[in-house]
Amino acid sequence: MTRSVSTPPAIASGSLGGSPQPTLTATAGLLLRPWEEADVPAFLSGYRDDEIRRWHTRRPDNEPQVREWFDVYRQDWRDEKGGHWAITRDGAEVLGRIALRGWDFDDGVADAAYWVLPAARGAGVAAHALSALTAWALDEIGFHRLELEHSTRNPASCRVATKSGYVLEGIKRSAAVHDDGRHDMHLHARIRVEAGAPVRP
Repeated sequence: MTRSVSTPPAIASGSLGGSPQPTLTATAGLLLRPWEEADVPAFLSGYRDDEIRRWHTRRPDNEPQVREWFDVYRQDWRDEKGGHWAITRDGAEVLGRIALRGWDFDDGVADAAYWVLPAARGAGVAAHALSALTAWALDEIGFHRLELEHSTRNPASCRVATKSGYVLEGIKRSAAVHDDGRHDMHLHARIRVEAGAPVRP
């Protein structure tokens, strides 16, 4: 579709999808890399965990469905709709998932999401991964604003967001449906601080 916006795009179309999805280095020995065939069992095990299922109503039921999801993830990158990474220890052991979705190159906005497998919880894995992905998106790629939503009943996700510099901006009332009904959602965001701009808390 032809662009008909009066302002220049924050990110040029074609600047990401034409190149391979990168592997990102995070602190604490973590690497964020594209999903691979060998990751299918670990990914499926995540969606069989009660805590992850509590916050995700869209989930694969078997390994063939996981492979379909991975195909969609690769297509998302090529189409410049989003990026999906496995959170790994040194590129091998899968610890969780992190994604940047809903890319809007005109306004420079995207949405972050994540989960961590039970054995990796309590060690700051999600916060390390989110900080690395955020730095890449804002500082290297040129996104201006990254948003993050979670249920108001999910304090662990809230801690990850605030620890990674995502400011709590408000509550979206009854904004999402979970298995136990509708939930209010916290809206967090982090913006790129431009040269000369005032720093806000």
